[in-house]
Amino acid sequence: MEPEVARILIKGITIAIGGLGPALAIGMLVAKAMEAIGRNPEATGKVFVPMLLGAAFAESIAIYALVVVFTL
Repeated sequence: MEPEVARILIKGITIAIGGLGPALAIGMLVAKAMEAIGRNPEATGKVFVPMLLGAAFAESIAIYALVVVFTL
């Protein structure tokens, strides 16, 4: 395999793994938050802000993976 092809393959695998984890985390986070709000609608204000913060932190991991791919 040529070095350039191997490099592109490594970058693709890195961003795929780096994006998969945060995507699963955000999906689980939002699902559990919606479940909590469905069970107790009065808790919407207490659940919504931490859900958004958790989603932002999970998304930052994906951005770190993107930065790593650009540095490879």
